Amino acid sequence: MKQMIYSLALTAVLATPLYSCSNNDDNMTEQKDWMGTTAFFSSTDEQLQSTYYKPYSGYVGDPMPFYDPVAKDFKILYLQDYRPNPAGTYHPIWGVSTADVANYTSLGELIPCGGLAEQDAAIGTGSTVYNDADGLYYTFYTGNKYQPTSADNGQVVMVATSSDFKTWTKNRNFYLKGDAYGYGKNDFRDPFVFKGDDGLFHMLVSTVRGSKGVLAEFTSSDLLSWNHAGVFMTMMWDRFYECPDVFKMGDWWYLVYSEMHAAVRRVQYFKGRTLEELKACTRDDAGQWPDSHEGFLDSRGFYAGKTASDGTNRYIWGWCPTRAGNDNTAVGAYPAEPEWAGNLVVHRLIQHEDGTLTLGEVPGISDKYSTAADIKIMESHGVTADGSVYELSGDDAYLLFSRLGYHNKISFTVETSNNWDKFGISLVRGSDSDKYYTMVVNPENENARKVNFEQEGKEGTGFVAGIDGYVFDRPSDNIYNVTIYTDNSICVMYINDVCCYTNRIYGIQKNCWSINNYGGSVKVSNLKITQY
Repeated sequence: MKQMIYSLALTAVLATPLYSCSNNDDNMTEQKDWMGTTAFFSSTDEQLQSTYYKPYSGYVGDPMPFYDPVAKDFKILYLQDYRPNPAGTYHPIWGVSTADVANYTSLGELIPCGGLAEQDAAIGTGSTVYNDADGLYYTFYTGNKYQPTSADNGQVVMVATSSDFKTWTKNRNFYLKGDAYGYGKNDFRDPFVFKGDDGLFHMLVSTVRGSKGVLAEFTSSDLLSWNHAGVFMTMMWDRFYECPDVFKMGDWWYLVYSEMHAAVRRVQYFKGRTLEELKACTRDDAGQWPDSHEGFLDSRGFYAGKTASDGTNRYIWGWCPTRAGNDNTAVGAYPAEPEWAGNLVVHRLIQHEDGTLTLGEVPGISDKYSTAADIKIMESHGVTADGSVYELSGDDAYLLFSRLGYHNKISFTVETSNNWDKFGISLVRGSDSDKYYTMVVNPENENARKVNFEQEGKEGTGFVAGIDGYVFDRPSDNIYNVTIYTDNSICVMYINDVCCYTNRIYGIQKNCWSINNYGGSVKVSNLKITQY
């Protein structure tokens, strides 16, 4: 049975005008009846983005989040990527601050690059800690030598300090070199410092010993003198764990890391009841994965994730890569890699009873999307309605909704009729579109699901390799509570606190979107859109 449904008023509040959210000139072509049309519109991102932060100029790389116990806010340092970067001297450390994890204030450049002849001509990621003993902030970072010779160390750990988080002084007498302890000279980077239960500061460094990737460990009582404590953890197989982050949450210790292998390029984690149990997860390539999906926390649309906690919530910040030529299919699938740097994306860590981790919504971001929007159903096929509950039946059933703004929170519930039903959410979908982009909740088998990304439509290429999600359990009641946040081209989807999926999809704003069914039948309810 087919029923055309023309409009659904979920609230008396009018939709936020699209032009109010943009600082671009493309809105000058809008017609008065813009929200009543469904044709594809070629939209562009805002220059400055504030929820999934992007600076007005350049992009965010390798965030270094830190909760400031003095100011009582989060400081997120990051490597500033200019495009083009200066030759030889690039990726200075910039920063932003936030109290609500939803709105950011730029701190500008904090630690500049050195000169071409200096060890930190180019800067790599690190971490920040506050030392109560001397009232100083310490940022340990990677110094990359420009065109190192065989006598040089290509990478060393360096440090800068500050009393006010504004003016930073580099310690030119501090150089932690890997070859002094039997590690690599050119892979010795990404220092992460945390305080252990023993009262000492511990530093982990991503490096190699021989041909094997390892995390080296050093300890210190004052952040100035460091003692070698051996190998903290070996890396399995031929892998290399970037951006390590160790923390204790409840009764569990965790290592969050980014696997740099081109076939993976994702953020993962290990867990243990003790630090020793944590270290044993990879011993002799053991592969003691923490969950049923190898510890994956998100898709390849989220990388270099590191965490910080205010004592109540722990959040993880990473970057979502840009796409070459603004091509939504240019995701950098293996053997290629995604483009480096993009927008700052944050999630909240959810710890389950068995110690496993997933990523979920950030309360501050949810609160920010506070203006309710009218929802109009522009087209439908294979749909029957019972009040505000819609049943989609058949292979090509869909509900096409009116245009989105620049910043959207979309939430709804899907109930499938059986264990094999498949549904999806399409974006950048015009009534005249020959291709559009869909996040498909795909049954991998009767009891497992995975989010796939597909280019649908007459000219669509189908499954887009390299940007699918991880496998998660089918809900036992077949009910999926779906929440999607968009900020310009950044799109983050959460399902039932067990699935997080991040992707960059250009053209979301000012275009229609749809919920689709692929065989069988699904019921859609509780549909709501809020914006800011």
